[in-house]
Amino acid sequence: MSRVPGANPSRQGLLSGLFTRIVYALSKRKLGRVVAPVQVTAHHPQILWGYGQMEQSLLSSHRVDSALKELATLRVATLVGCPF
Repeated sequence: MSRVPGANPSRQGLLSGLFTRIVYALSKRKLGRVVAPVQVTAHHPQILWGYGQMEQSLLSSHRVDSALKELATLRVATLVGCPF
């Protein structure tokens, strides 16, 4: 559990709150819940935007086989102790 509570979209500005709600909805659709790293990153919408761009670039890259990408992701998550 993180020490920093997740960002509350209703306490952010109009555009930041809307963007955070969209990211939360996409996270819920993909993972079934909003994970802590996304909630903590949502405190800074510009960083959240960059984080989303990086994730999208990784998913759309075709230079490496998708099975190898998944294997590398699993290995890194195991090394750093990530529960996802």
